[in-house]
Amino acid sequence: MQRGARVHVVDDLTSGKLSNIEPHIKSRAVTFTKADLREPGVSRAAMSGVKVVFHLAADHGGRGYVDLHQAGPSSNFFLDGVVFWEALKAGVEKVVYASSGCVYPNHMQTDPRKELYLREEDVKPPHDADNMYGWAKLMAELTLQAYHREHRIGTASCRYFTVYGPRGVENHAVIAMIARAFVGQNPFEVWGNGQQIRNWTYVDDIVSGTILAAEKINDGTPINLGTMERVRVIDAARLVLEYSGHEAEIRLRPDMPTGPINRVADNALAKKLLGWEPKIMFRDGLRKTMDWYFTDHQKEQVRGVLETMLTAR
Repeated sequence: MQRGARVHVVDDLTSGKLSNIEPHIKSRAVTFTKADLREPGVSRAAMSGVKVVFHLAADHGGRGYVDLHQAGPSSNFFLDGVVFWEALKAGVEKVVYASSGCVYPNHMQTDPRKELYLREEDVKPPHDADNMYGWAKLMAELTLQAYHREHRIGTASCRYFTVYGPRGVENHAVIAMIARAFVGQNPFEVWGNGQQIRNWTYVDDIVSGTILAAEKINDGTPINLGTMERVRVIDAARLVLEYSGHEAEIRLRPDMPTGPINRVADNALAKKLLGWEPKIMFRDGLRKTMDWYFTDHQKEQVRGVLETMLTAR
């Protein structure tokens, strides 16, 4: 919108809220269709008059969902396929795709003691993606590269690394931690042994990188969008407790889904090709997110959905 684009959004609202964009709809800066892109004809209608598609839709949740549910994310194979096919048929100029750090080989990410930074070229045969969700993201990347080579449509894939921030939901780790502090959980549960390493990336940085990819990438080149901070899950949990003022015993849950032990992006290619680097470091982004969450939510409502959201979407 800031660049003068006319924006059309299609969403089935299974995880988002219409209130997030309602003021823009009322001002007619954004048009909106409530629909599931997997349903017959929806993707075709969505492409009418569109020059650039930002394909952000997916059947996805947090670690509990990705590890415990395979049938839902498997629908992303045909979701992505129909979106790309209809974009091509409609003469769309470019498709920008929300990919994921889940495309990286699982076997590379098992040692938390190793100072590992995942590079785009690490995704290569033999592939070893993260659950059905990761395989679908990988296949979509390869499809977009093929579409560019064979049909000359512009394509770009952005590999998001553990996005968090305002408007996030409780099935992702950072928001789940904030929710636990918000409702006063004690003992305060942390999944795994707490030594898992992540580089949580603030949503504003993800948005800016995605738009830059639309402007500067045309040939399907995948780009990491992630900070290079190495944050242990246990340290993130302690920060949440510190910022919230909630004093609680931490209970580790090694029996719960933990995902890769060591997942951090190398963002050198994004700096080189996009001129992008993250502006919000984790401490600052966490505080911003907690300020939003504590202002926006009601404790009884969160208590009612938290346990379900931890493993659902």
